[in-house]
Amino acid sequence: MDDLLQRNVRFAATDAVDRAPKIPFIPNRQLFVITCLDPRVDPAFIFDLSFGDAIVSRSLGGRVTPAAILDLAWISYLHEIKAPDADWFDIAVVHHTDCGMGFADAELRRGFRERGLDDAALADNAVFDPTQTVPVDVEKLLNTPQVSPKIRVSGYAYDVKTGKLATVVPPRSRDDG
Repeated sequence: MDDLLQRNVRFAATDAVDRAPKIPFIPNRQLFVITCLDPRVDPAFIFDLSFGDAIVSRSLGGRVTPAAILDLAWISYLHEIKAPDADWFDIAVVHHTDCGMGFADAELRRGFRERGLDDAALADNAVFDPTQTVPVDVEKLLNTPQVSPKIRVSGYAYDVKTGKLATVVPPRSRDDG
């Protein structure tokens, strides 16, 4: 942590905080990214983002969880109430290749259960093929009434070996029909 704290001192000495969004729940690039907690899938690098450009929600497998839906519902509400004339943002759901390798391992899941955790919940978040799971999560967001129908949702598969993104679901909103 000492090294990281020194890095923070260097960061704080830059003008980055001056580029923070004026409205905290509307990022500079009007982007909300939902992706995996795998460190190989870092949206700041994948999308070449700067400080304040996006809101990032990370979960196991990059799956759309109840927590991610709650966050989006709150941000939708804030947007509608506090900044109704501002442009609406995009949600990018990003799943990646080489994810979920441990989900098929019965021994790993047994150990997970022995810690008092639910391996069925773990298995529900498995991403073996992003082209199959991304559309499921995009539809989940598009069909969630608590998330504004004005928000555009799209989905992508990230290849951890090449660093390339492939569009699986083009951007659309519930208002698009």
